[in-house]
Amino acid sequence: MNNIQISEKRSIDKEQVLYLYRQNRWSSADKPEELMQALKASHSLVTAWDGDKLVGLANSISDGYLVVYYPHLLVLPEYQGKGIGRMIMQRLQEKYSSFHQQTLFADGDAVEFYKKCGFMKAGACLAMWIYKGHDHD
Repeated sequence: MNNIQISEKRSIDKEQVLYLYRQNRWSSADKPEELMQALKASHSLVTAWDGDKLVGLANSISDGYLVVYYPHLLVLPEYQGKGIGRMIMQRLQEKYSSFHQQTLFADGDAVEFYKKCGFMKAGACLAMWIYKGHDHD
C-alpha cells in the first residue's frame, strides 16, 4: 500500500470516523458524540489515509509512563489484509516500546493478527467487563 499515509497529527472528520466504525460494525458508532470525545481524549491517536480518505485508526489510553491500553484498531474492510493495521500498531508500539505493559483485548480473527504483532495471552488472566455494546456477543 504505497499510497497509504500513517499520521499522528492529522485531524479527523466525524463522518469519516463514523463510516469507519459502521463499516466494521462497531457499536461505538451508536454514540457518535461520545466516540469523538473519547478519540479526542486518547493519549495517542494514529490514523491511516488513502489520500483524503480515512481508512484506519487506532488509539491508546495510558498513564504516560508504565501502562498503555489499546482499545480501538479499525481498518475499512476493503483495505484489510494489506498491512495497514500492522503499520498502525507498529507506530503505537514504537511510541510505547519502553513501557512496562502494553495491553489490549482481542477476539475472533483479531487474535491471530495481534499474535503476529508480538502480543500473547496474559498468563492466567481472564478478561472481564461490563459492556453495553452488541458487537462481541
